[in-house]
Amino acid sequence: MLAASGHQGSEGNDRTLLYFGWLTLFIYLATPAGALVDIQTSYVLKNELHATATQISTFRLVTGIPVYVAFVFGLARDQWNPLGLRDRGYFLIFAPMTALACVWMAYSGFSYTGLLAGTLMAMLAFRFVAAAYQGLIALVGQEKLMSGRLSALWNVIGSVPVVAGAFASGYVSDHLAAAEAFFLVAIVNLLIVALALWKPPSVFGQIYDRPLARATDFVGNVRRLVRHKAVYPAVLICFLWNFAPGSATPLQFYLTNELHASDSVYSYYNGIFAAAFVPTFLLYGYLCKRVALNRLLWWGTIIAVPQMVPLAFIHSADLALVLAAPIGLMGGIATAAYLDLAMRSCPPGLQGTLMMLVDGVLALSGRAGDLLGSWIYNSVPSHGFTYCVIATTAVYGLILAVIPLAPKALIATRDGEPALTAQAEALNESRESL
Repeated sequence: MLAASGHQGSEGNDRTLLYFGWLTLFIYLATPAGALVDIQTSYVLKNELHATATQISTFRLVTGIPVYVAFVFGLARDQWNPLGLRDRGYFLIFAPMTALACVWMAYSGFSYTGLLAGTLMAMLAFRFVAAAYQGLIALVGQEKLMSGRLSALWNVIGSVPVVAGAFASGYVSDHLAAAEAFFLVAIVNLLIVALALWKPPSVFGQIYDRPLARATDFVGNVRRLVRHKAVYPAVLICFLWNFAPGSATPLQFYLTNELHASDSVYSYYNGIFAAAFVPTFLLYGYLCKRVALNRLLWWGTIIAVPQMVPLAFIHSADLALVLAAPIGLMGGIATAAYLDLAMRSCPPGLQGTLMMLVDGVLALSGRAGDLLGSWIYNSVPSHGFTYCVIATTAVYGLILAVIPLAPKALIATRDGEPALTAQAEALNESRESL
């Protein structure tokens, strides 16, 4: 009897991973913020509409507003139940709206105002899709005690479009018209609609009826979010991890201006860097079932703190490409562990809110870190990039001081083990608010 039960549980987990594997792939391919749309839009703005660098930067800033305030869409997801279908309702309503916005852009003819309005509409609609996806995967991770495995899956599948975009950006821009790219994104959004019609019991079986899925009214939800102690270290760690002053614009300028590499080298570096995360993501999926999260947080962070240091010693573009692989490998355990922590830290009924808060924090911290790095790089022409690497390493080191702030009961267990104390505390907070 026990063997049969264990077999059914293992089979159910496999189906859960299969469902989220396909959903994650479609989400990353369908997002208007992805490489496919961004590459084509930037080339249209630059080559066809003759937009200036300032205009392109403004375009990206404005169309990124829905990402910066992503927690608003998370709150909506936790509060509103469209069509009585919860997360599937969001997929059925807002994925087609995103597709319509993309088709409209493809047919309307390209203008700066038209692209800006169309992209903004697509971004707004897709934020609801993203909120439903992230809230659902966090809720299932909590209820099935598999946040670590889902974190590994999320990161592995999410890396595929990033790696493909880095290596294929030149080919895409030469062989795929902008209108065709918008149509392709629209088609993938319709695939999300098709997937929403599938309701596997291993994912949706009574998950919304359990205590971890129960929310209160809007004011009560905000109050519980503010009072939930686990939120703060999880969000702060994610902020620090993505606040990397030396990893974007300064690195691009260092490779092209000081090492005299071609523009494609920076793209190839990012592709190798992103691909190198995958083996350690897979390793995390293995380790999380055998090692408690607290150890994985410490191990991953200690390995990741000096991640960018090798870049301070490169003197050729070829060496940068060689080092991209080990640099990427050093960050995989930390990335998966931080996402695992975020999933575990969600208050009951507020999975969408916290995950989208993290999403917005990642976007803002990345932009803020890049701005600081650009200032450092330009302020000291002779050693600017070295100082950027030092600043990045120092910021990563601060994560070591934040890990002890995470509730001990929350991170003391392996994937699959119930954190009874932490779960009881979270449910007590929810009852008090109710």
